[in-house]
Amino acid sequence: MTGAEWFADSPGGLNRYFTDLYVALSALDGVSASASAFGESDLGDHHGTASWGPSTGSTLSRVWSALSADRGLPRNTLIDRHFSLFGRPTVGLRGAHPSVAHFHGPWAAESAMSGESDLVVRAKYWVERLRFLDVRRFIVLSGHSARILTEDYAVDPAAITVIPPGVDLGRFTVTPAPSTARPTVLCVRRLERRMGIDRLVAAWPSVVADHPDAQLVVVGTGTEEAALRSQAAGSTAADSIVFTGRTSDERLAALYAEATVSVVPTLSLEGFGLIALESCASGRAPVVTDCGGLPDAVAGLDPSLVVPAGDVDALAHRLSTALSGDVPSAAACRAHAESFSWESSARRHVDVYRELVQR
Repeated sequence: MTGAEWFADSPGGLNRYFTDLYVALSALDGVSASASAFGESDLGDHHGTASWGPSTGSTLSRVWSALSADRGLPRNTLIDRHFSLFGRPTVGLRGAHPSVAHFHGPWAAESAMSGESDLVVRAKYWVERLRFLDVRRFIVLSGHSARILTEDYAVDPAAITVIPPGVDLGRFTVTPAPSTARPTVLCVRRLERRMGIDRLVAAWPSVVADHPDAQLVVVGTGTEEAALRSQAAGSTAADSIVFTGRTSDERLAALYAEATVSVVPTLSLEGFGLIALESCASGRAPVVTDCGGLPDAVAGLDPSLVVPAGDVDALAHRLSTALSGDVPSAAACRAHAESFSWESSARRHVDVYRELVQR
């Protein structure tokens, strides 16, 4: 497996998925797994993890480090890439090393949403296309991502397999909310333009009008952090909005325990929404938008948890009713999360790998 960064070094949905899938695969009998990415893995008990170097540095130097590593793999090795830019070269290796690509989202389109130039966006798009040339099978988390691959990248639908992610049911557990706790909405996101945090901050005064003692806790960092803090400071509900910055897994679990409900207000390019499953595993219902694959994360739990992306009034209303108690129970949320097993997901991956190796 080749990724972008290890989660312990650079928290984020893609890195969490890459790390947890590696752990699940390496735990299966009959599977020999190794994984490389930038940063430190923090998986001391798991052999086969490697680092290409620090997660900082120029893009060019990181690409070179990744391309120069992991040579001389055994002929029966299957390569599974999780980010188009990094990983060992596979051109000319098609017969020796079957190649799988996890498509977590369109890198080029995400760059466009971040305000990068048309030239940069186009270059990233063609890097993705070139890196997909020798891929035999694509794995995606949702039907939405599969449609992007077929419509925007001209990938044959027969080469795409949808495998939902798992959630670490040991890391996130259900605990009763403290009886003295304030009504709290928790948002765990990278602070980027497409994540919709600005719409959440705009919606918050209406929520506070219905629940004067409520608070909004925003966890994460990103390029929009300064702008979002400034927006929150100018809000009529500024005193009830808290930015925590980056936090540890242990503290995150405690924040879920203190929360009444969570929210994922993404505006665009959401492949699935693993954070919604983590909320459910903690017994806290997530209010999500209808963006991309996010509805898949709560399908079968409660359709009213899904609101239109970018609709400030709809988001405010649903958060207000959630704080009033109109949410699935903690037991229902946990049961929903338990239907997303990492072991099951890993076994489905192995089925894909085995099929390609046998070919």
